[in-house]
Amino acid sequence: MGAQSESRVVPNPSEPSIIRGGPFYRIQRVTQLIRSDQWNNGRRIAFAVILGWLPLALLTIFFNLHGLASLLRDYRVASRVLIAVPVLLLGQPFMDSRFRLAVSQVIAADLLAAPDVARMRDAIAKLVRLRDSALPELAILLLLIVHTAFAEKRQVDATPWLAHGTGDATQLTPAGWYAVVVSAPLFEFLLGLGVWKWLLWTFFAYKLSRLNLRLVPTHPDGHGGLGFLGLTPVAFTPVVFAATCAIGSTWRHEILAGRANLNTYKLPAIILLVIIALFALGPLAFFVPRLAALRRQGILEYGILGQLHSTDFHNRWILSRAGQDADFLTAPDSSTLYHFGQAYETLKRLRPLPTDRGAFWALAISAAVPMLPVILAVIPLKIVLEALLKALR
Repeated sequence: MGAQSESRVVPNPSEPSIIRGGPFYRIQRVTQLIRSDQWNNGRRIAFAVILGWLPLALLTIFFNLHGLASLLRDYRVASRVLIAVPVLLLGQPFMDSRFRLAVSQVIAADLLAAPDVARMRDAIAKLVRLRDSALPELAILLLLIVHTAFAEKRQVDATPWLAHGTGDATQLTPAGWYAVVVSAPLFEFLLGLGVWKWLLWTFFAYKLSRLNLRLVPTHPDGHGGLGFLGLTPVAFTPVVFAATCAIGSTWRHEILAGRANLNTYKLPAIILLVIIALFALGPLAFFVPRLAALRRQGILEYGILGQLHSTDFHNRWILSRAGQDADFLTAPDSSTLYHFGQAYETLKRLRPLPTDRGAFWALAISAAVPMLPVILAVIPLKIVLEALLKALR
């Protein structure tokens, strides 16, 4: 029976997906980068790296050979094309599996009655139609075009492989043009696509929170039976890692160029963490009113039951126990009272926001690790490691 129950919560490949769809996905299917039953991550990553980075090296070799060393040392390019882009591509199947697992868990845990299951599937069907619409991805492309057109001069500096001159006299090299027109938009499009897919999940979480969920205030997960939703923010970690990787590379470049220091980015770093928390935990916030009401109602209902049971126990075993002392050890009343007390303590510990500590640490690490190069631009690695070792003592 345990094995059967476990198999029920495995993501069902036949379930509709809010990730596997859209024009970009269909293009990958047509070009055989993705198959119906396989994401082909190795092939997709290799193609993206070749498209985003190899032409930069070739154009620099052919037209600007003296700038090749600066290209190879430019962490801004490496962080986006060689690190963030592969992470974003790997994040798509990861996000897909997490969301399918959450939907499967709702069904397996019998959290919805049949009419509400139908409503949930209707909501998924609407999201699938929205997922397949060309408008969202066209909007992402349009934003990228506008951003590139108006921010092109601010994106470049006199790095030898990228451009020559300063200010209005800045002229892009052939590799610089390719970076602005292809390499940077490739990363930005995948990042925007990841945010769009997360927003689809956010819409689903909102719809789910409006259904008549069968929640139990004394559920051992401490969230009325919705504890599994606390695992879903992990699906956002690839987007967080990629975004902070790109931001951190820019901050590192500015620090090494002498145009900024660590204190310059204190406030932006705090703002970035707040934005990440809002995006990652936002879908879970829709369940807070329901769980808070569940806790309040549970305290009232279990309080009445506890009063009745405790009064009966007190009358029988305290006020009228004469001659019954020998029966107390074998009486079921004491055991029932103990277990009821445990259930009530579980109820009191119910937390309205269904978070998971492991997911929280995964988000924190995905945001912190890409920022290490920023710190290492100012503080040598040896000093950082010595400080960590001292902290462990």
